[in-house]
Amino acid sequence: MKPTTTMATLVALAGLVLADAASAQIAVSANDNKVKLNNGKVDVVKSPPADTITVIDLGANPPKVLSEIDVPNSVVGPPLNVAITPKQEIALVSSNMKIDPANPDKTIPDDKVTVVDLTNLHASLTSRLKNAVGLGKGAPAPAATVLATLQAGKGAAGIAMNRAGTLALVANRAEGTVSVFTINGKTVTAGDKVKVGSETSGPSGVVINNEGTMALVTLDAEHKIVVLSIEGTTVKLTDRVISAGLRPYAIDIAKTGDVAIVGNIGTGGGDADTISVIDLKATPPRVANTITVGQTPEGLKISPDGKFVAVTVMNGTNKAAASPFFNAAGKLQVYARNGTQLTKSGELNIGRWCQGIAWKGDNRTMLVQCMAEEEISVVRFSGGTGNSLAKVGSIKTKGGPAGIRTAEP
Repeated sequence: MKPTTTMATLVALAGLVLADAASAQIAVSANDNKVKLNNGKVDVVKSPPADTITVIDLGANPPKVLSEIDVPNSVVGPPLNVAITPKQEIALVSSNMKIDPANPDKTIPDDKVTVVDLTNLHASLTSRLKNAVGLGKGAPAPAATVLATLQAGKGAAGIAMNRAGTLALVANRAEGTVSVFTINGKTVTAGDKVKVGSETSGPSGVVINNEGTMALVTLDAEHKIVVLSIEGTTVKLTDRVISAGLRPYAIDIAKTGDVAIVGNIGTGGGDADTISVIDLKATPPRVANTITVGQTPEGLKISPDGKFVAVTVMNGTNKAAASPFFNAAGKLQVYARNGTQLTKSGELNIGRWCQGIAWKGDNRTMLVQCMAEEEISVVRFSGGTGNSLAKVGSIKTKGGPAGIRTAEP
């Protein structure tokens, strides 16, 4: 090959690499070390190691761990207790429960929200991609760092962030409120709390619409979803209440902005539970469709393109082996979405006590958390029907993976 051709090839390849670097994708898994599932009973670990987060490079094939640091968090609450700013500068991680200092055999509500700096990790991904074509020198080993620990409310659970990355809401399960945080670059400031229900109403999941003008909050103990209005940093409870199913819990919104999907986890009595589609274009927003998925749809996530919905169904794996509702494997299900209609595209046996899901930007690769195995499965989705899901790898975590997120598309 002539020198000029070689240079042209390198320049072209460099352009592709730099384009990839600009979209380098990070996932953050929050891992709980405090509790273990023992034959259907959740036991508190004696003198447990610290909870952790695992930062994962989704651009690698297979996805790989970039950094692991100590950050408090909890399996209690929907597995969407992580949020990442659009430029992947920081992550917010909430902590619902902590060890009771007065009785180490029990847990009590926590209120922490940890701000984690991801900028060095994102920069290192860019540097490594440059190195692949000889464009840069080797970067130091990446590391996430804790920037601040803030206070939300008792039982801090699900987190939502607006598309601009300037506002975050945290649902506080143990006091019936939602905490408001403002974000300016890497500085996060706690603001007001909004009362959304009684102390026992169980605010769990929260999402903000694409325009940043409205939020939906699931109150699982009261079997309803309340609507908040947002104007700048002012958040208020409206009188609109949406009824989806028994114990609405995890909730997500499509990039297209037309629907939200909520998992209704039921009473845990062995019955088949549901997920519901909320039509956000309707005035006022309302449930337009509900389908049955199986025992306890714990986690759910809509694909980046908005065309598919992935659901982790606990399927009785959290019950005692002698229970008539026990099963040895949970289920990962994927549904194709056409407006408010859902059609099953695939199902895969997964582990036990499984939690959250994160999609790669290609809409074909997922990370699926399973607490009992302390493992994140890498799952490939073909996009078709029938046998469209396959486990292609795994990542071991330091603690049970309990919540996961990428930057929202």
